[in-house]
Amino acid sequence: MSQTMRGADIVVRTLERAGCGNLFTLSGNHIMSIFDAALGSGVRLLHVRHEAAAVHMADAWGRLTGQCGVALVSGGAGHANALAALVTAKAACSPVVLLSGHAGRQEVGRGAFQELRQAEMAAPVSKAAWTAHSLETLGGDIARAISTAQSGRPGPVHLSLPFDLLDEAGAFGPERLPQLNDLAPRPQPLATTAADAVLALLAAATQPLILGGPMLCHAEGLLKTLAAATGVPSIGLESPRGLNDPALGLFAEVLGRADLIVLIGKAPDFTLRFADAPFVAPSSRFVVIDPEPQVVARLAQEKGDRVVLQAIADPRTAAAALIARCRAPVGASAWRRDVATALAYRPSSWAQLQAPGASGRLHPIELCRALVPHLDSDPKAVLVCDGGEIGQWPQAVLAPPRRLINGVAGAIGASIPFALAARLAEPSAPVIAVLGDGSFGFHMAEFDTAVRTGLPFVAVLGNDATWNAEYQIQLRSWGRARAHGCDLLPTRYDLVATALGGHGEYVTAVEQLAPALARALASGKPACVNVMIERVPAPVYKRER
Repeated sequence: MSQTMRGADIVVRTLERAGCGNLFTLSGNHIMSIFDAALGSGVRLLHVRHEAAAVHMADAWGRLTGQCGVALVSGGAGHANALAALVTAKAACSPVVLLSGHAGRQEVGRGAFQELRQAEMAAPVSKAAWTAHSLETLGGDIARAISTAQSGRPGPVHLSLPFDLLDEAGAFGPERLPQLNDLAPRPQPLATTAADAVLALLAAATQPLILGGPMLCHAEGLLKTLAAATGVPSIGLESPRGLNDPALGLFAEVLGRADLIVLIGKAPDFTLRFADAPFVAPSSRFVVIDPEPQVVARLAQEKGDRVVLQAIADPRTAAAALIARCRAPVGASAWRRDVATALAYRPSSWAQLQAPGASGRLHPIELCRALVPHLDSDPKAVLVCDGGEIGQWPQAVLAPPRRLINGVAGAIGASIPFALAARLAEPSAPVIAVLGDGSFGFHMAEFDTAVRTGLPFVAVLGNDATWNAEYQIQLRSWGRARAHGCDLLPTRYDLVATALGGHGEYVTAVEQLAPALARALASGKPACVNVMIERVPAPVYKRER
């Protein structure tokens, strides 16, 4: 008796072969055969409450593990809901595959149920997007999507799966499934001669900098190892606030003094002020190493002969090649000290910064100080930062082993799904998300997901009852008398978490915070510590005289 295999079985078997054991999903008509095929397989379904949350979880999984994160949603509105999260993943260079159900192949163009031009919708926010068409090529389609997501500059890839293809059955054979090589990233190594040339340029410079993009920020410890090997300050740039990233102190000051800037997977975009003067010295020279030829070409066109070396290569392998080829540190110690001092700068006034005692609200810096012992207690701890103004304070104050932020895209609201994926990646280390009340509203229902899937974390919610980033814009631009439309209610979000099966704490005084955090962490549940805070702007550094 011959054995048959459905399209849905090919999808699941291919994901198994690729090592994609977690499938972040929200069910829908078009994809239920994949749910059926997952029974008894090595693929675990993590069923969320909104399609964007599935993509955010896949994004965080990709950043933390380096593996491809896979999200599965239904077609039509489900697909449309998921697309916004691809914007964040793409800007963060995160390896993600979005699989979406789709109208049947014979019904396209005839007014099929939830029919949309899905691949065309996904194309602007993906590295590649297409629709599968046959049982014979389906496994290859999945493999191509996974490989593409991880190759070159990592990023999201979309594949639409017609429901009739998923239901179609054909004779089983090994040719239906891709080979391991088909699933692997396609490497772009940095040539040895190019690595040696970069090191020679670094040795000849007096004040060089190495700037890494999001890919190197996600590679745990790689930038530190690169700095130690070369003796050249190596800084990651992944914040939407760019040079104003509160984690970077007064870095903008030393950037303007650099005579050689090596960009490794870092596009000269708005976060770098396009590498224009006065942010970068007009005499500064550039080395650009990037997996995308268009990024290299754009810098060469804009900066002309100031670009002294260009190379097409993967950032991680390029960094590894420089480490391997460097025989001794080449950077000057005085320059290293200047850069380190600038990065470490924080105003001395912060040491006493606190909210008025009678306000019933804390200053964000008081909230952050209470997190230090918990993040310092474990080298695998993960801090998730989210929100317009409140999300910047923990980045300024805390130095966690690992940090997840919204990234260059600058969209808020992903922190709860990010925290769930972080807990999945790190089953025992502290996972703490600091977010605002505006951000909390995007995916608060995922507390239900966290409870159902057994993924505890602690959300420390800075509640100022405001869309505070926009409120601060109004104050700066037009004054308090014209500030309007940004108020929220001082809602008891801790009770929302409790109602969804989690643990809740409510904090209105600084002495309440440490015990509340301890109880939340000890609860073993997804927890919300709802901290009432002052409406204050994000930290801005001005050198004290």
